[in-house]
Formats: sequence, structure tokens, C-alpha cells
Amino acid sequence: MELSKVTLEIFSKLEQKWLYQCEGKKTRVLSIDGGGTTAIVAGAALVHLEDQIQARTGDSAARIADFFDIAVGTGIGALLAAMLVADGGAGRPLFTAREAVDFVFENQKEMFRPARAGAFRRRMRYSGKSMEAVLRAAFRRSDGRDLTLKDTCKPLLVPCFDLNSSAPFVFSRADAAESASFDFELWKVIRATSATPSMFKPFKLTSSDGKTSCLAVDGGLVMNNPTAAAVTHVLHNKRDFSSVTGVDDLLVLSVGNGQSSSPSTTKLRRDGDCSTAAVVGIVRDGVSETIDQLLGNAFCWNPNDYVRIQASGAVGSAAEVMAERGVESLPFGGKRLLTETNGERIGGLVQRLVLTGKSSLPPSPSKEAAVSPLVSGR
Repeated sequence: MELSKVTLEIFSKLEQKWLYQCEGKKTRVLSIDGGGTTAIVAGAALVHLEDQIQARTGDSAARIADFFDIAVGTGIGALLAAMLVADGGAGRPLFTAREAVDFVFENQKEMFRPARAGAFRRRMRYSGKSMEAVLRAAFRRSDGRDLTLKDTCKPLLVPCFDLNSSAPFVFSRADAAESASFDFELWKVIRATSATPSMFKPFKLTSSDGKTSCLAVDGGLVMNNPTAAAVTHVLHNKRDFSSVTGVDDLLVLSVGNGQSSSPSTTKLRRDGDCSTAAVVGIVRDGVSETIDQLLGNAFCWNPNDYVRIQASGAVGSAAEVMAERGVESLPFGGKRLLTETNGERIGGLVQRLVLTGKSSLPPSPSKEAAVSPLVSGR
């Protein structure tokens, strides 16, 4: 009996060590959906995530960027992702999660200020100039210089749709580090991915050296849930993620933003016609659900490595979002309501993150970063 107990303890310790080593090889991906103007779901999840990290590490200075290797976002999700990894100096994030979320809520009216009456009044609902002023103030250093894609603590991906090439364009820190022709000011990148056709005119931006230009509209039309773009980037970027050979080496947190339109605005008329805003809402929600289903299938053998946080219905507060039971995509279609709440799922993920320690990816970008042409904006 005593020998059996000793043997069991030895194998238990060896198993824990093996699991720790395997977990340590995981590359952590944070993905934030676009859609909507309030980002209640994403805001609640990110604040809870950072609070849990600080509580479990006992370090009030710990940040989300310390425990994730790459961040990706679309639309308002891109704004939150960029604020979490923007380098405020010495490789530390410019904003805490709570500061980023508060910034979005406090500046919501200014970013989405109705346009003045004029030539574009019937077609445009919001003033792009007011949003640009808010974004530029958020991503400007104390010395007056605007932050660019290279000025981030961790790799950042932000998709949009380029009308010039009629194809998706993904802004990438790895591309920016490789060439000034792919380095763009952060506020312009966020403005580009937020150019929803039913709200704003297309936004034109050029790279730091003026050699690359993009006429952008909302990235949510093609990548409202940008998780697949992040996974593809990590799998092909062997310079920054050399240890990643497949999805088994990834740990993904995908944060939704709820439905981008209410059910009443997305219903088709009897003749099949509907407004531009309704079409955009249908496309966004469809893209998010499709990507979630694909990722659920890809991680079906390791479901705990893919955590999707989303609201299953209408929510009015952060507390309601965290108290809702989680929803998981099934391998061959459909969804399953989990016993764990969204808050408990984030807590379980944080426990794994803290167990394996902080991200080992250096904050400074590699000038020789290799990026898949399928993912980069080229």
C-alpha cells in the first residue's frame, strides 16, 4: 500500500511537470470582435480578465499584454486591442483594461457624433472628423508624436477592407517592423477598420513612407470576428512564433460584442429589400458566427484551448455579461449552453495563464519579422 502511494505521488508530480511544460509552449491569442458602438460584452470581459490576472498574481501592475502574445481586433474591438498593447514607454501598455473601456464609454458620443446637414447628410450618419480627433488624442505620446504600428508592446493585427484592391487588408506590427511601407499611425488604423459603410465614408490612409495607400471600409464586413486571421498569422509567422506548428500549440481567448443590430433592424421586408445598416448587421453577425464555428471545429480535440466569450441575449451591464452562462459551438453545428458562467470561464483561463507565467515574447518588434502573404496587407 505504501509503495503504491509513493508510486502514485511520483507519477502525479511527473504528470504535473509534463503538463506544465506543455502548457508553457502555448502561444496566447487575444481576439476582440467588432460591431456596435458600446462594446459592453468586450468591455466587461477585458476588465474582468485583467482584474483576475492581478488578483491571482498579487501584482496590481500586471496587465493583459503581459500574459498574451498577440492581440487582434476589428472595429471597436480593434480600438480596445490597440489600447491594451500600445507602448506608453519602456515596453509597458499605455492603458489598463479599465482605462481603455472607460475611454470608449466616455468618448462614445464624440466618436459617433451625427454629421452636420450637408451634401452627404442623406448618406452619412456620423462625423468622421470627431472620431479622428478622439483617436488621435488617444494614441499620441507626451512629446506630440503619433504612435504607429511599431509602437506596441505585443504584435497587433487589425483588418479592414481595401476598396482600391477589392480585398481584405490586414495591418500588422510584423509588417511594419519589416518595412516603413507597411507602418501606419495607430489612430488611422483604428479609423480605417471603423469605417462602417452605413455610418462613415471610406477612409484613405498612407504608410509612413507614403509608398502604400489604402481606401478602407469596415473590417467587420469580412473579419468581424478576426480570430481566424490571428491564428493564420501565428501559424505562418515563424520568426516571432517559431514553436507553433498547429492549433495544439495555441491558447485562444475570443471575445464577442453581441449582435451588431437588434432583431427588428435585421428583418428582411416581404420583397427581400432592407436597409444598408441592416445588411451590414447581418454580414457582421454571420461572419462572427461562421468563424466561431470554424474555430470550434479546429479545437474540437482541445476545447479548453479555445474560449469564446459572448452574450446569448440582450445584456444591460457588465455584471450581467459575466453572470451569463457560457455558450460553446459544437463540432458539427449548433451551440451548447455551458454550466460555467462567462466570468468563471475567464477565471479558469487566467489560472492557466498564471500557472505558465508571463508571455516570453519580447515587446520590441523584430525588423526581420516574417509574415505570411495570406495574412499581411501586401
